[in-house]
Amino acid sequence: MAKKEAAQAPENAEAKPAGKMKLIIIIVIAVLLAVGLSVGGTLFFLGKKDAGADEAKAEASAEPAVPVKQPAIYEELSPAFVVNFNHQGRARYMQVSVALMTRDQAALDALKVHMPVLRNRLVMLFSGQDFASLITPVGKEMLRQQATASVQELAEKETGKVTIEQVLFTNLVLQ
Repeated sequence: MAKKEAAQAPENAEAKPAGKMKLIIIIVIAVLLAVGLSVGGTLFFLGKKDAGADEAKAEASAEPAVPVKQPAIYEELSPAFVVNFNHQGRARYMQVSVALMTRDQAALDALKVHMPVLRNRLVMLFSGQDFASLITPVGKEMLRQQATASVQELAEKETGKVTIEQVLFTNLVLQ
């Protein structure tokens, strides 16, 4: 009888751990399955959002892109322009330092070839001014706008596009 109990004890001892082992394996498989389904579901739903984002990007690229404004490039024209004119019988002088503002270096380089013509236009424009109107700030601004229009016209004629945004006076002396 002792042998029967001894023989039954090891069988029961092996049976219990095998049953617990099956339970642990089932729990581990269930946890792995839950994690896998969670990751799969997340990727599935995020994939739908990315597809929507891709469609939105495709629509946005189909629309004309707004050009990014390039940094300004300044070209100082030296030497300064010195012109003379008569005002009420007196000789008057004007010295103007001019800078050109553009955003396209290649177009500016193309315009530099025509610098003698540009300087000639500006000298003729400056020498044809009335001294009394140049004394006022409004007169100076009008002259700057006329100079800008003249340079833009030359740039359009010679290079095929308006390359200069503004003509700026960096120094203006009247005497």
